[in-house]
Amino acid sequence: MIYTLTANPAIDYNIACDGLTANTVTRTRNAVYTPNGKGLNVSFTLDHYGVDTTILGFFAGFSGEFIVKGAEALGVPVKPVWTDGITRVNVFLNAGPDTEYNMVNAGAAINEANEQEMFELIDSLDDMTCLVISGSLPPNTSEGFLAEVLRRVKAKGAEFVLDISSHQLADLIALEPLLIKPNDDELLDIFGIKVSGGDDESVKGAMAELHAKGAKNVLLTLGGAGAYFSNGEHIWFANRTFDVKLLSTVCAGDSSLAAFLSVWHDAPERVEDALRLSMATGANVVECPGLGDFAKVDEYKKHIEVRQVC
Repeated sequence: MIYTLTANPAIDYNIACDGLTANTVTRTRNAVYTPNGKGLNVSFTLDHYGVDTTILGFFAGFSGEFIVKGAEALGVPVKPVWTDGITRVNVFLNAGPDTEYNMVNAGAAINEANEQEMFELIDSLDDMTCLVISGSLPPNTSEGFLAEVLRRVKAKGAEFVLDISSHQLADLIALEPLLIKPNDDELLDIFGIKVSGGDDESVKGAMAELHAKGAKNVLLTLGGAGAYFSNGEHIWFANRTFDVKLLSTVCAGDSSLAAFLSVWHDAPERVEDALRLSMATGANVVECPGLGDFAKVDEYKKHIEVRQVC
């Protein structure tokens, strides 16, 4: 069973308008409220591709109840740790072609007792084979929370995947994650490593450095410019050969990671298939509010190019 941990979930409120003008009433349209958070998106996408998954996270108040009930209504089980406060609501506004406004709130604070409950919950999960940790941490999270989670996962003999933008990744990578999924901005911000899309030599150096630090596998995403994958022996590059109509990039990275895992986790030799599905899924999702329905993925897969770099 692949579990996901979203420590700081949210309701995502996606809306659109024809532009923003200060001090006037803006009429919006296409309002969509979705149970969200990076780990939740991973689970929803894994479930879509037929992979057994369960959501872990901290939830609070009426918005937390909305997320838990919404996830379960979609057929994905949730094992919540309930906290005080109100789970955050994030606002994503599409204000015209290539114009997005992303308003992301801090979230409900957690305390030591909440963390301990999560540790004990993880200890009880005998069917866990992999834990995917995605997204930000809520206010008041202790400095050692993620490291303790990973220690307990490793003690169970399970693997873990990290998709976090926190600077803690620079230290946590030494615990030998099965996979990390930085984008090019995170790579520079967290590790001080600069890469350029299409510059295979810079990517080779970056991958070698990340493996030396402890990562077993690396999925490096470059937004619309494609993605690289390295297993420590070989590197592949994948890119799409078509344009997409951008509506929202919010869930694209999460869905791309999950699509990749849905193929590669149980069949690591199928890198090219995993990359095609990953890129096609991400391309479809950016055209939708939230995750959408993955309706164009099969068609888009036909137009993903994958080559082995080395």
